Amino acid sequence: MKENKYAQVKDYYRSRLDNTQQTLSDLKKRIYLLGTIRLLIVISTIALAYFVRTQGTATIGLIVGLGLVVFLGFLLIYNKLQKRKAYLEISATCDENELKALDYNFSAFDGAPEKVNPTHSFSLDLDIFGNHSLFQSLNRTCTAYGKQVLINRFENPFQSTKKIKSMQESIAEMSQNSDFIHHFQVTGLSCLSKDSDLKEIASFIAEPSAIRSKNLWKILRYLFLLLWLTGIGLAITGMISLSGFIVFYLIMLGVSESQAKKITDLQRWIGKKVEIFNTYSELIEIIEKSSFKSELLREFQSRFMKQGEKASACIRRLAQLSAELEQRSNLMVHLFLNPLLLWDISKAIAIDEWKNTYGKQTEIWIKALGEWDAFCSLSKFAFNHPDYIFPELTDNYFEMKGKNLGHPLMNRETCVRNDIGIEKSPYFLIVTGANMAGKSTYLRTIGVNYVLACMGAPVWADSLCLYPAILLTSLRTSDSLNDNESYFFAELKRLKMMIDRLQSGEKLFIILDEILKGTNSVDKQKGSLALVQQFIRLQSCGIIATHDLLLGSLEKEFPENIRNYCFEADIKNDELTFSYRLRNGIAQNMNATFLMQKMGITV
Repeated sequence: MKENKYAQVKDYYRSRLDNTQQTLSDLKKRIYLLGTIRLLIVISTIALAYFVRTQGTATIGLIVGLGLVVFLGFLLIYNKLQKRKAYLEISATCDENELKALDYNFSAFDGAPEKVNPTHSFSLDLDIFGNHSLFQSLNRTCTAYGKQVLINRFENPFQSTKKIKSMQESIAEMSQNSDFIHHFQVTGLSCLSKDSDLKEIASFIAEPSAIRSKNLWKILRYLFLLLWLTGIGLAITGMISLSGFIVFYLIMLGVSESQAKKITDLQRWIGKKVEIFNTYSELIEIIEKSSFKSELLREFQSRFMKQGEKASACIRRLAQLSAELEQRSNLMVHLFLNPLLLWDISKAIAIDEWKNTYGKQTEIWIKALGEWDAFCSLSKFAFNHPDYIFPELTDNYFEMKGKNLGHPLMNRETCVRNDIGIEKSPYFLIVTGANMAGKSTYLRTIGVNYVLACMGAPVWADSLCLYPAILLTSLRTSDSLNDNESYFFAELKRLKMMIDRLQSGEKLFIILDEILKGTNSVDKQKGSLALVQQFIRLQSCGIIATHDLLLGSLEKEFPENIRNYCFEADIKNDELTFSYRLRNGIAQNMNATFLMQKMGITV
């Protein structure tokens, strides 16, 4: 039944991919045909102009003019088709990447390797960031700020059941609208944004106006038009000579160019952002035109309004003004429209007024767009995993009960899934077992699903109920050459941090793998026993995996607070096998000496 669900997801992507590729093939033929027609128009216009060259300048001008109009008309259609072609190519790539991701190939997606941080509470231990990470498997963001929002979701999961439930409701709703998510993603990928975009836009908005004395220049704009009408009238009536008119023109040109340096700086900056502003506008318009039921989605959608004005139209207006300012590079605009209408200054003033009206709101809009982008990634994750469930939440610290939890990065065909049961605090599961038996995988499975649950995302389990505490792990502590810090001391610091936070009253969920790995076995046993006893006294909860069977004796000391589980290595017919199934009790079989003997090492 579950395989049928995944087959349906694959069929969805394959079907759209096939349709897109067929449409793209037809579109390329039309584009080629239009290119050929445009070439024929040019050749025909030149040929006709040549044949009627004896009919006078007016006839030639008429033919050239008509040819130019027809050519520009076809060019407009050609540009639209090219834009459509680019969209379809991105669409096809997205669907191809999703089909690969369903087979656990996430290489096409950004895993945010720059966020790998050994000091974070859990991200390094749980492989949250980097290649073949949980983030890479889930990340479908198409804006730079959206990626940052999603990173923050992973690094700082919610501890509020209300927020998590609201996220669950929103993700569940949006996951049912996969076409919306796809269209949003493809549109966003049409112009790749940079991490610095929001900061640069905020800096641009905060800058003082490019043009000072704006009211004076507004008056001069109308005065210029009046002076031009007067000057042209005087020239036509012969009241001023040609040389006098040229002097008049040069004076007007000089005045219009008086702010050229400031406007050039403005043009240089905003010209780089035209494409990204247009993309932001298109993305926001997609949201504005959609309807949603969940309270959180509707609240985010409402952020794209300012006193009855739609954010998409406001941002599109800035992109339009920027494009119009860019026309100052056109020689005809520079030599005629500028001295006639103060083109440069008028557009610069309009941009300044836009900044004053919408500047601060634009930052809010871009951040809200990032939230939507993160929502879309989480929703596509839910869509791509139809057998995942949204966990139940409890306000009782601490509770985590689940059936058949699996690791999202492990193949669904071969992953062995296990249960977890913590129903109160203080409470610890002590998991013993041989090397390679599955202890570390089990810890990461619990941790990863816990993070997803506290983000409001679905988890791989048949059922799960939990309390959203603060997750702290210590699974792969490393030494630091830069800080002259030993492996053992790094681990002690992390454990001390956990104790301090417990003593400060924080409610933690702790996952540890092999406590005090960096010291001798006697110290390790004494320290491990003391640490677990202190965790119990501090009313904490968690899971501890260990090779040290002595920790299993703590169940007798704390029968209400500790339970022993194990992963066994089974030796049958002189062969070592692993079931990867969590069992009750303390591990009985260890595999080190067996493997050494199998490899010919005398024990």
